[in-house]
Amino acid sequence: MIDTFDRPGNGYTESTYARAGKYADAFEDQPGKRIPKAGVYAEAGVGRARAEYRVFEAEAKGPNASAGAEASVVEVGAMARAELVSASGKAGPFGGKLGLGVDTGASIGVSGVEAKFLGTGFSIGPKTSVSILGSEVSCTVM
Repeated sequence: MIDTFDRPGNGYTESTYARAGKYADAFEDQPGKRIPKAGVYAEAGVGRARAEYRVFEAEAKGPNASAGAEASVVEVGAMARAELVSASGKAGPFGGKLGLGVDTGASIGVSGVEAKFLGTGFSIGPKTSVSILGSEVSCTVM
């Protein structure tokens, strides 16, 4: 939450989307850019709506696929995702996602350990979650 407590409100919709890229952020006094990190990603899908404000966020997606890898001073991981449909929300430390997907990948760092195979898995650490076939409940306590 320390990285988003002052995030301004933002919302958008996309009918179709496809993008790929890389990033490297470090020590900028902006939400999401305070902790040094670098990564690569690719994603494509049909239908997406997202809204965020401070520690709150909500998102709905239609069919989509993505892959990414990230390394930071606090974590390293990679994940590939394919979803038929999903809706997710987050309010501070609590989050949930209802969907049908096959996330596969892993991460390890100070935020704990995460492992998923075909949409079913777990994360243990300050963020604790359980996922079953693309649906998830989570709680982050820091």
